[in-house]
Amino acid sequence: MTVLLMTPPMTQLNTPYPATAYLTGFLRSRGYEAVQRDPAIELFLEMMTAPALDIIRQHVEDNFESFEDDELPDAVFSFLAEFDRYRLCVEPVIRFLQGKDSSLALRITSRRFLPEGPAFDAIEQMEAVSGDILKTAFGQLGVQDKAKYLATLFINDLSAVITQGVDPYFEVSRYGERLAAANPSFDDLYNTLMGEPSFSSEILEQLVEQYLEETQPSVVALTVPFPGNMLGALRIAQTCKSINPDLPVVLGGGFINTELRALKDPRVFEFVDFLCLDDGERPFMTLLEFFDGKREIDELVRTYFLAEDENGEPFVHYNENAELHDIPQTDVGTPIYDGLPLTEYLSLCEMLNPMHRIWSDGRWNKLTIAHGCYWRKCSFCDVTLDYIDRYDAAGADILVDRIEELIAETGQTGFHFVDEAAPPKALFALARRLIERGVVISWWGNIRFEKTFTPERCQLLADSGCIAVSGGLEVASDRLLKLMKKGVSVEQVARVTKAFSDADILVHSYLMYGFPTQTEQETIDALDMVRQMMAQGCFQSAFWHRFAATAHSPIGINPEEYGITLVERPDILFAENDVDFTDPTGTDHDMLGDGLRKALYNYMHGIGFDQPMDFWFDKPVKSTLVKKDLISKAINHVIASH
Repeated sequence: MTVLLMTPPMTQLNTPYPATAYLTGFLRSRGYEAVQRDPAIELFLEMMTAPALDIIRQHVEDNFESFEDDELPDAVFSFLAEFDRYRLCVEPVIRFLQGKDSSLALRITSRRFLPEGPAFDAIEQMEAVSGDILKTAFGQLGVQDKAKYLATLFINDLSAVITQGVDPYFEVSRYGERLAAANPSFDDLYNTLMGEPSFSSEILEQLVEQYLEETQPSVVALTVPFPGNMLGALRIAQTCKSINPDLPVVLGGGFINTELRALKDPRVFEFVDFLCLDDGERPFMTLLEFFDGKREIDELVRTYFLAEDENGEPFVHYNENAELHDIPQTDVGTPIYDGLPLTEYLSLCEMLNPMHRIWSDGRWNKLTIAHGCYWRKCSFCDVTLDYIDRYDAAGADILVDRIEELIAETGQTGFHFVDEAAPPKALFALARRLIERGVVISWWGNIRFEKTFTPERCQLLADSGCIAVSGGLEVASDRLLKLMKKGVSVEQVARVTKAFSDADILVHSYLMYGFPTQTEQETIDALDMVRQMMAQGCFQSAFWHRFAATAHSPIGINPEEYGITLVERPDILFAENDVDFTDPTGTDHDMLGDGLRKALYNYMHGIGFDQPMDFWFDKPVKSTLVKKDLISKAINHVIASH
């Protein structure tokens, strides 16, 4: 039995999404023939060629035939006006971003080689505030990085042309997301799938036909990590069924696990045969045993399939089978990247910020230190779901063994630990073992800003190869942090992040606004504390997320405890995750959100720290009540105590 595992478009462009590598390693360790492909990166690369741009131009000209020049979207106007340059540059730029032609950097940085569409306006906007921002960011010798940044802007312009002029569902990291995200009805996705295929979906179909011919699979399995992958997954499934209606197609992944837990619409099974929830190893292996005749269908684990009632009417059946336990982390095996085009991924530089760029720059082997979250108390988090709730660690020696195996296979020593929140004790043990065994890697991952991360322990992590961490400061309000059961305070986060930064470890902070009962005053105060922390060098990068109540979080389950009322929801037949609510506080979070993002964007580029809070907002806002030296005192207190 041959299993073909695929990641639908679109995920990251710089490194493979790890789900298929995890499952390939596990299945091969259990004797199955597993192969994997990444149509996400291959679809993108097929669209970034000179012949593809010829087709894109034809589509654009047809779609905008009746438009005057001044009515065209900026990216489309630039593309048509400078088409010959776009066509000339696209393939060299892709090779450069793949690390295959570094000498092109000098031509790119001349600012005369690439056509510069609206994505390049960001440079002028920043230069209006702080002078030659590129020279500040890259100096005289940072030619490769400067070229990578400019080349990324070029790619962003082309992506905008495709989205605005050819295929509205195409985005570099989100593909048809709005069709799937928390949509209680399957209608939008179904109608799109039944309609005329788009330009990108035609290329995707050709790739899938090629994969099926190459691998001759007995089963096709697709991971759907995000809402934006669902359209691509169903397109792939649709193609598989058109070629071989009897070929079983299975879906799993983060979107399925989180948003399809109330699935009732049988039309989904016109495209796929089974959906597996939560960790895929046990459910998928049990399904393969069913295909082999070793199990009955009622033994399937956390699996949806189509059944018939006593009247012969189809309905969506969910089989739990709690008797079969999940595979422990010690036994899941080492991820295997064989079959994925490791030399074809693109390293991008999307922002002039050293921490922010790590997500899109570099090839990272993915590993999990521990399954689930050791804290699992945060009221905004999906703590009731398996991927958070079931904590299971593997141990330092097993992890270092897997790290060495991955280095041997991929030739890459960069690692991204993809835990929800890596447990401190396990991190310290891993760091010591890496040092003891002389294993040289560069690694980063997600943590909680716990007080156990002392300056000495942060230095230990740095010595083991830690280059960056990310974690949640969230609302930057002690009242709200206590309400959300985060288990940290603002001053503690300041001290911990400063300890990481002082150890030359980059720090990214997740920020949140619009939390239940959050006032305008608390939001402005939070921004001022973020300003002080970034000015003090506590963290280099951050992102403001608008709070969303989710169906599987404590807030979504018990909203009255947080002072909000959930809006009545329609009957859920397809996806459910975000749930609307009313907050009697009445804060204008939409207005505040624009200012928060504007301020943070400037702070991340090292500018705007001296501007008053109301500078960033379109309407008058309350003055901050935060003491000007709050963060410096918090940091200096801990420094003085050491």
